[in-house]
Amino acid sequence: MSNARGRPRGWQEGERVKSLDRALGVLAALAGRPGLGLSELGRQLGQAPATLHRILGTLAAHGMAEMDADQGWHVGPAAFRIGSAFLRRTSLVERAQPVLRALMRETGETANLGVVRDGHVLFLAQAETHAAIRAFFPPGTLSPLHASGIGKAVLAALPPERRLAALGDTLDGFTPHTLTAPDALGADLATAAARGWAIDAEERHEGMRCIACAVRDPSGAPVAGLSVSGPAARMLSAGEERIGRAVVARAQELSASLGTG
Repeated sequence: MSNARGRPRGWQEGERVKSLDRALGVLAALAGRPGLGLSELGRQLGQAPATLHRILGTLAAHGMAEMDADQGWHVGPAAFRIGSAFLRRTSLVERAQPVLRALMRETGETANLGVVRDGHVLFLAQAETHAAIRAFFPPGTLSPLHASGIGKAVLAALPPERRLAALGDTLDGFTPHTLTAPDALGADLATAAARGWAIDAEERHEGMRCIACAVRDPSGAPVAGLSVSGPAARMLSAGEERIGRAVVARAQELSASLGTG
């Protein structure tokens, strides 16, 4: 007997199924590092190989995981089909497609759409440049907020007192350019807010730069971000001010299609 559509009677906040927690942890690990072997996966998750083997076997039976010829494990096709339901749930991706294509043509670099999920940027869609050397963030890729152009753009769009509070206690470093000191990151976000767009200056991957702007819902709150990513030398040569203006204009266009200008 239930007293609400999605919750049974007597349900309490925080109730979880431990075996499902472990299985979802395995899927997340495979999404982050495809091709992990059983031993590597065990070390990463702190789980016994026998337990992991049972979990992987169950996931494989449902098409959620699969093993390659080298006995490395990967996310399976059923996980893609289930994940695609998230994209179908919202019109954001559909509305963003022509905007992404236009932004790619205007800048000559890869254009991306991402949203914030659990302290990371989740990339939802991309219009990829035809250049031989290019940025590539396939849908489903996760990137830390503080080391991502879209993440920094969304943080910069928040009220100043909420920007750093949205991050965890530790700011991991990925390159010598990653901003891991709260004061430095806070100053960078304030600059981005004043300028209207954020820069990932080789902070996640050396040699790659990204310029991003927040996409806002009808209330004005940031709900997503648009970005242009490419090799640092090419981005700097093209002029980041010009790219920044293009990203801002397209982010405003997408925001307007959601009901706000």
